[in-house]
Amino acid sequence: MHDDLVESSTELIEYQNGVYRTAPVKVSMFSRMFPTINFYRKFGWNVYSSSVLARRGKYGRSQWSRTSHEVLRAIESVGVHAEIHGIQYVRRLKTPCVFVGNHMSMLETMVLPAIIQPVRDVTFVVKQSLLDYPVFRHIVRTRNPIAVTRTNPREDLKSMMNGGTERLNNGISIVVFPQTTRSSTFDPSQFNSIGIKLALRAKVPVIPIALQTDAWGNGKWFKDFGRIDTGKTVRFEFGEPVLIQGRGEQQHDQIIEFIQQKLNQWNAEESS
Repeated sequence: MHDDLVESSTELIEYQNGVYRTAPVKVSMFSRMFPTINFYRKFGWNVYSSSVLARRGKYGRSQWSRTSHEVLRAIESVGVHAEIHGIQYVRRLKTPCVFVGNHMSMLETMVLPAIIQPVRDVTFVVKQSLLDYPVFRHIVRTRNPIAVTRTNPREDLKSMMNGGTERLNNGISIVVFPQTTRSSTFDPSQFNSIGIKLALRAKVPVIPIALQTDAWGNGKWFKDFGRIDTGKTVRFEFGEPVLIQGRGEQQHDQIIEFIQQKLNQWNAEESS
C-alpha cells in the first residue's frame, strides 16, 4: 500500500503542555436530545467511507489516523469530554513497544490509532471475528493485526508470540488488552500477562495505558453498539515505559497498580 511507504508523522491531536482536553464545543440541540443516534450516524458514515477506501487499497496509515481522529471528534461533538495524558512517554521511546491497557469499550480501539499512529507505527491484537465483521473487516485487515480466536488458548498464545515478535522486530508496536472481555470495571484477576510475555520475548518495553471509556457503553443486544453517556468523561493516560526483567511478575503487578490507581482516582473525581 503506497501510503504505508511514507511515515505518518503529523499529530492530529493538539496537546497543551503534553495534555489534551476537549475544547469548548457548541453541541447542537439534536445531539443534546439524541447523543447516541447522532454519534452513530457520524460513526457509521466514517466506517463506510473508510471501508470503501480500504477495498480500493487506499486506506493506509495516515487515513487510519485521520478517520480515528474523526471518531474522537464525533463523540466530542455530542457532548462527551475527553482527556489524554502521558503522550510524552510514547514520543520519547526509541524502540517499538507493547502497549498494555484495560479494556472498557469499543472507543479505545477506535481512538487509540489517532493518538499513537502519528507518533509510531502500531497495530492491535484483535478477535478473529473482527476480520469477518461486515464492512469493518476491510479496514481491520489493512492494519495487519494479530488475530486470536479466544476459544483455543494454546493457538492464541502461539499466534500472539510469533506474530507479535515479527511485527515488533519490524518496528511496529502492538496494543494488547489482556482482559478476557470488555468491562466497565477492572478486575486484576482477569488481567493476564500475555503482553508482558510478548515484550520479554521481543526484548522491548511495555507502556501501560489506563483507560476510562465507558461513555461509549456496551450494548445489550450488540455489545459493540451501546448508549453514549455524555455525563461521563473519556480518559486515556500513558505511563512510563516498563522494562521487563526476570519472568516479568513484578512488572505485571506494577502495570496493574498503575491502571488501578488511575481508575480509582478518576472514579473519585467523578463522584466528587
